[in-house]
Formats: sequence, structure tokens, C-alpha cells
Amino acid sequence: MSISSNLPIVVCAGEALADLVRTGERAWTHHPGGAIWNVARACATLGLPTGFAGAVGEDVFGDDLARATREARLDERFFQRAPRPTLLAVVHELHPPAYYFLGENAADLAFAASKLPNGWERAARWLHIGGVSLARAPLNEALLDMARLVKAAGGRVSFDPNARVSHRDPAYRPVFEAALRLADFVKFSDEDVRFFFPNRSEDEALLEVRAFTSAPIVVTRGGDGATLLHGAERREFDAVKVTVADTVGAGDAFVAGALFSETSRSERSWADHVAFALRVAATACTRSGAYAPTLAEVGAL
Repeated sequence: MSISSNLPIVVCAGEALADLVRTGERAWTHHPGGAIWNVARACATLGLPTGFAGAVGEDVFGDDLARATREARLDERFFQRAPRPTLLAVVHELHPPAYYFLGENAADLAFAASKLPNGWERAARWLHIGGVSLARAPLNEALLDMARLVKAAGGRVSFDPNARVSHRDPAYRPVFEAALRLADFVKFSDEDVRFFFPNRSEDEALLEVRAFTSAPIVVTRGGDGATLLHGAERREFDAVKVTVADTVGAGDAFVAGALFSETSRSERSWADHVAFALRVAATACTRSGAYAPTLAEVGAL
């Protein structure tokens, strides 16, 4: 596959949103977020040429996301603005987390893949999809079409469903299964497995997933490490021990670490990629918020 030198080799397509977090009885703060945007920022911070393909509003929340996108050195040709409100995640309780989305007719639904740079799909070694965006029509169909386009051009697809309340809609299930069929790498948390397969044991659930894909599957378990299923191999990994500030965005950092490792060290095994991704996730946990660690920080750990 020929790769244009001025186009990103990783494209993360889906939602960028503002996390509106309650900090007191009448106090709120907001910061850039969204699982797909978090993965894009983490990939770029590690050093991968990366584009975030999605749309935000022409409002204060969209302005903050645009600023953060520039600061992360994401390819701005993939970042779109629309005259609609930015998708919001309203986090009204922290312990335990309780939230809902405000997104009727929001800007993310106005994303237009036709406006992406010519040849982007031939340059992309990986397209990452998942998150709440795959539960939001018509955006979800546009993202699946992008995945098919990348696959046809010789690239690969990464999928992290990242379970959220919006995924309880019955209309999401066929999209979930379509994404599994397209995927070349699948990442679940143990909570995702329980969410999507509530009446199955984990082994039964993963066997059901195997009916859709033969791709490497990783199940992350927070402080209990991770499990890799690849072909006939099943391998368990211990978590990397660090002083944890919080675990916000750890799963997104893990995905970025796996994509970085596979892209920059493709001759190595998926076991090596998972081990590296766990170090990236652990490094992210040493800082508050959805932190995107640098390669030097991961190396220092």
C-alpha cells in the first residue's frame, strides 16, 4: 500500500464532545472529551501522524475542542465544524459516575466523510471506530462506510465499543455486529463484556464475539491486567503497578498504545503490543483526567 507522506497513518472517526462535569451544588466545569477524540489525541501525543475525523459545533465547546485539537497536533483537515450545538456528556454525579448525553441534532451528526482529503483511506494503516458515535444515526452508517473504504484500500480497522447508556437502544446491536465483522483489532473492558452480554459468562460472550471476527481481542480489567485472545492463544497480563490519580481515559490510552506499537513495531507479536499498551494506560493513570502520555513518559515508566 503506497502511503502519502502528508496524510495521517491513523484516523480516529467518531465523536468529540464536551464533558460537562458538576463540581458543586451549582458549579460546573467542562473539558474536551469523547472516546474517539481521546484515542486520536493519545496517538498523536505518542508520535503517530493522526487525524480525528468528526464534527463539533460553532460554539464555546467546539472552540475548546478545536484548540485542543491544534495543541495535540492532530491533522486539522479531518476536523469539521457545523452550525449546530456540540455534543455534550453531562456528568451530574461523580461517585458513582452518573451521566447523560445532550445530542439531539448535534454537530457530530453533520460530519461529512466526503469532505476528507483525497486519498486519506489509502494512507490510513488504521481506522479506529467505536464509542457513542456508533449509536448515533446517520453518523454510524457513515463510519461503517469509512471502515469498508479503508479495508478495501488495504488498511485495518480497530474497534472499541466503549459501552454507554445509548448502546442499550436495540438499533445499536446490528451496528455493533457489523463493526465486529470489519474489525482487525477489538478491545473490550470487562465491564463492556458484561454490558453487551449480560446473560453470558465471559467465555461464552467471547465465543459469541468469535463468530463475527477472528481478529485479536483484548479484554482489559483495570488493576487486574488484561487478557489477549489471538488465534488459539490466550494470554494473561498483569497490570503495570503505578500510583493511580484516576482511571479516566485509561481504556482510550490503551487503544492508542496498541495502535502505536503495531504501527511502529509491526514485526512484533500482539502480546508485545498489549504489554506496551498496558504501560501507556498505566502512565495515563498517573495523571488526573483523560491524560495523553508522551513516549518519553511511557519509557520512563
